[in-house]
Amino acid sequence: MNAVANWEEVPLFDSEEAEAAFWADNRMELRLMESAVASSAESSESVTISLRIDPRMLARIKRLARSRYLNYQSMIKQWLSERMERELQERPMSRGLVE
Repeated sequence: MNAVANWEEVPLFDSEEAEAAFWADNRMELRLMESAVASSAESSESVTISLRIDPRMLARIKRLARSRYLNYQSMIKQWLSERMERELQERPMSRGLVE
């Protein structure tokens, strides 16, 4: 059984049968499941921002999120979190992020 480490590894499904076949051979990594739960716990401490996005891009993001049974804003936050984690892992420890 293959472990899914991030959402990009989950394809768009044409049917419920295709999705069932995918999940029969794959499972989510514990870190991915925990981060999804943690992000919902952080929602009470979130800050509202405005972000301009091309309407076609937003429509594609919403379709992708819907196919994964996710709220599109939660999926965007998950993507940002994964990318930030990757950037921090690639950066040398002596050059930390300035907050």
